[in-house]
Amino acid sequence: MAGGIGIGLCLSFLVLIVVGTYSAAAGLAGAGAAGGRALGLAKGAVPAKYQSLVQKWGTLCPAMTPALLAAQLYSESGWNPNAVSPADARGIAQFIPGTWAGHGIDGDGDGDRDIWDPNDAIPSAASYDCELAKDVAGVPGDATSNMLAAYNAGAYAVIKYGGVPPYNETQGYVKAITTLAKSFERPVGRVAPSQQAAGAIYFAQKQLGTPYLWGGNGTPDQDGRFDCSGLTKASYESVGIELPRVANDQYNAGPHPSREELLPGDLVFFSDDLTNSRAIHHVGLYVGGGYMINAPYTGAVIRFDKIDSPDYFGATRVTKDGAAALPDRGADAKSS
Repeated sequence: MAGGIGIGLCLSFLVLIVVGTYSAAAGLAGAGAAGGRALGLAKGAVPAKYQSLVQKWGTLCPAMTPALLAAQLYSESGWNPNAVSPADARGIAQFIPGTWAGHGIDGDGDGDRDIWDPNDAIPSAASYDCELAKDVAGVPGDATSNMLAAYNAGAYAVIKYGGVPPYNETQGYVKAITTLAKSFERPVGRVAPSQQAAGAIYFAQKQLGTPYLWGGNGTPDQDGRFDCSGLTKASYESVGIELPRVANDQYNAGPHPSREELLPGDLVFFSDDLTNSRAIHHVGLYVGGGYMINAPYTGAVIRFDKIDSPDYFGATRVTKDGAAALPDRGADAKSS
């Protein structure tokens, strides 16, 4: 299959890809999201068992949205309810025990406040955020940014500086969470096209016919071989965008166009559980016409495949800021 399609048609595919990418981008350049904040969550972005909690508690106060709460939880723990940090922050919301003692709530009304129970920890995270939002309500500027700054640097610093304080860590945190939230929002309008898409596709196209290697990053000692997420990572790295190593974290590198809105250069994902992005097991680079370039599995080569299959999960339009906002977790999840 690789020899026939991958080599025989690669040049014609490349021409169509480049032309299609820029013509499609031109058509969408003026289309943006509708005004106001999106309150809906993207399909599967939040694991199904936590989605109703995030949707409910993410509207607790005006400065909060479900997507923002999701971004914080994902950044803190990657949805792991048993996570423990070196600083002894615990659970899905990564509360330090002293902070939990003062701000943990009984979210599920069962008579206890359990730092390890997402039914308490997720409501507590939202409640704590909204307490901070109230503390800095009189500060000029964006209420959400001020709330996040207070979470990172304390309410006193936000009040002292009349907004997000001039601390690199705090400013970085505010930008990262607000950017990351876009990957959890259900888009309310056209998703802006990627400016780096054609270059990423050009890199991937040059790998057609290369044998697959589990864990492959394309290094010389691996004879330039890749696995699925290694290929997509290297493709975007070639245009200056650093993606995480594993597929289910790459899903959060930008907003999520629908199947009908796909453009060349979008990452397309496949999951064992269509309600949970953390169960993603495969990723490819969309090239148009219902096809992707991908590194499929051991024994195969990098090739064109159709994207429409029962395990098709969704797509991500990669942005430089979106990729930069992702937490560095290492290779802690499966990827083919």
